[in-house]
Amino acid sequence: MLRSNSSGRAPKICARHLQRAAYVYVRQSTPQQVRRNPEGRENQRALAQRAEALGWSPRKVRVIDADLGLSGKSAEGREGFRELVGEVSLGHAGIVLSYEASRLARNNADWYALLDLCTLRGTLIADSDGVYDPTDYNDRLLLGLRGMMSEAELHLLRLRMDAGKTRQIEKGTYRQGLPTGLVRLDGGRVAKHPDIHVQRAIGLVFERFSSLGTMSKVLASLRADGASLPRFRYGGPHHGELLWCRPTTTNIHGFLSNPAYAGAFVYGRRATVRDGAKDSPGRVTKPMEEWTAIHRDVYPAYISWEQFLANQERLRQNGCRLAESARGAPRSGPALLAGLAVCGHCGRRMSVVYGGSKGRGGYVCNALPSTHGARSCLYAPRPNTDEAVVAAFFEAIRPSELDLLEEALQAQSADRERLLRHHRDNVKAAQYEARLAEKRYRGVDPENRLVASELEKGWEAALRALAEAEEAAGRFERERPRTDLDPTLRAQLADLGGRLPELWDSGRLSAEHKKELLRSLIRRAILSKPQADSVEIRIVWISGAVSTLSARQPIRRSRDLSGYEAMVEKIVAMSAEGYTDAKIARGLTEEGFRAARSEKGIPAGFVTEVRRQRGISSVFETLKGREKLDGSWTVLGLAKELDVSRDRIYRLIENGNLATERHPQTGRHLIADDPELIAELRRRLTANART
Repeated sequence: MLRSNSSGRAPKICARHLQRAAYVYVRQSTPQQVRRNPEGRENQRALAQRAEALGWSPRKVRVIDADLGLSGKSAEGREGFRELVGEVSLGHAGIVLSYEASRLARNNADWYALLDLCTLRGTLIADSDGVYDPTDYNDRLLLGLRGMMSEAELHLLRLRMDAGKTRQIEKGTYRQGLPTGLVRLDGGRVAKHPDIHVQRAIGLVFERFSSLGTMSKVLASLRADGASLPRFRYGGPHHGELLWCRPTTTNIHGFLSNPAYAGAFVYGRRATVRDGAKDSPGRVTKPMEEWTAIHRDVYPAYISWEQFLANQERLRQNGCRLAESARGAPRSGPALLAGLAVCGHCGRRMSVVYGGSKGRGGYVCNALPSTHGARSCLYAPRPNTDEAVVAAFFEAIRPSELDLLEEALQAQSADRERLLRHHRDNVKAAQYEARLAEKRYRGVDPENRLVASELEKGWEAALRALAEAEEAAGRFERERPRTDLDPTLRAQLADLGGRLPELWDSGRLSAEHKKELLRSLIRRAILSKPQADSVEIRIVWISGAVSTLSARQPIRRSRDLSGYEAMVEKIVAMSAEGYTDAKIARGLTEEGFRAARSEKGIPAGFVTEVRRQRGISSVFETLKGREKLDGSWTVLGLAKELDVSRDRIYRLIENGNLATERHPQTGRHLIADDPELIAELRRRLTANART
């Protein structure tokens, strides 16, 4: 019990304190506490009566409750606490009352700042246990301990809450927010949205991406078909409502990238970046291997986990957006990919340049030079690139590929039926809304004109939405007939597939005809250059399928070749073993190596140049002046020994009168060092000379 003086006041309360105001600070940490624990708030407000009992008149008691629902771990955002600190610093407060120290602050920085101000201005602090004078050493020490305990208590609470949250995450039972299309039932179980229209719309997005392969194509197809996508709103005027919106890349990406649609509970997909930089991204998406937890088969799935992984890989490989501008009319230039070639680095359409007397040229991206004055990001020589694409085109029109085309057309027909059902669902939903609006309008009292007029407007809006849905469904049926491959056309394509390569090279097809044929099956050719001597070509077919090719391209410098260092190592190793430059060049060509400016293989001169740059002499050159090798005579050594020209020795060898062996590396003739053989040769050559 507090001691008091004869007037009933605590002994630490002086007249100068009573001349100022008494401030009661009220705070609860979360909005849930505000809703569920009104008694705690009333207990804090009751401190106003405590101030009156201590001697303050009711008109000098101020209650600050602007921080209800805010945590005390920081002063940021707490306007009530800032107001209290301001009043204390101005000397308007005689006493500050709170239920406990943790109500004022949960960290030492804010707590000691308030204590310093109270000490400077002579302001008392009171809680449910007593009245404290910060100017008194013992009271200040006690208040400091209370503040430290409050901060430690917050730390322990956070540890316990984090530990419980971590256990729930490890088990996959943590109640996280659910995306559109999944709902949490009263018992905590998660189920698909009960509206079959919502389920079909979400399934349509996954089916479209599976067939088309890019978000931009999915967006374009959905908008062309007049489809709409559901979106559950969190926050704002439509909080808790399910809205139907026009498709955007944002909500399409949300469906494709959220693992919850594959039935998986995932935690830790994103991280907050706090580096203080102005251009800091804030929240970033982490790679899958860095996610905190992945639990499969927790939610009802719209797609399988394998399909989700395939979608993520496809999104990653797509990389840049494709240029969707017009391809232009085919012209007479020899560049077959004009209008089809797209830069794989910036996504812009590439231009065609021709150079030299033969008009070889290539494809160049002029986006960066024209917009930023920078260097072109890609140049791809034309001949090899065109040849690779034409070969893929010939492969695509084979009979087996036409069977795949029929399957693709059947899949498109199935997709049309799904879209038709989607439009019919839209019509049914609009009819229901119109009937409901009519029922509301007819059920209102006609005398209540304000309400009746608003309901009439709602009925008219519902009727307009119904008319738009019916019009969209009818337009879709008219503009999207069933697509089937006519048997006669299929036979013609099969026959053309066998004869087209010969016709292509005969010179009877013009460049315009070739380009038209390519465009009949190819939508885009995305070019990129992963290595200096090769161009990667990703062909986007009209069916949405993607084929990846690689075409080798000539370059200026040999050192820019891929595998150049490995090729040099082989040249050095084979030279050390005694192989000639010609044999080394043949061996490298057989292993698949190519020179920078030659398509036929590695020339011997290239091997000689590399060897001389490394300061390596060939074994052939080293042994060229030797008279003996491995204990046997060379032609040079034997000629000197017999004092004849080398031509006479070679004639003996060619006529079969002198047996030799070949040196394994240099291939030079070797004659056995046999004294009897040498004597016989000397006798024979002398006799021939006399004759």
